[in-house]
Amino acid sequence: MAAGIWVRLMHKTRIERDTTVECAHEEWIKALEKACHQLDVSRPMVLARHERDWEQFSQARFLKEHFVEDVPFDRMEVEFIDPDKKRKKQNPYASFL
Repeated sequence: MAAGIWVRLMHKTRIERDTTVECAHEEWIKALEKACHQLDVSRPMVLARHERDWEQFSQARFLKEHFVEDVPFDRMEVEFIDPDKKRKKQNPYASFL
């Protein structure tokens, strides 16, 4: 699989529904719109907070208040996945430990 986003509709700690959409890291909002269409939910409002979280952590969390319409889940989690990239950076001080 190529890089993309994984969108999860969460109820408490349980995944109700999810989908993945291929995209580049910078094009996550376009991919989010496509994922919302696949999951048949309205697209949430993307705030500056979400954009900062995306840049820092490659993930964003949308709560019920970020949707114009009422939604049947507690939150939507969006995470960037890239199977070709290592998950964590290596600790530069690991050789001293």
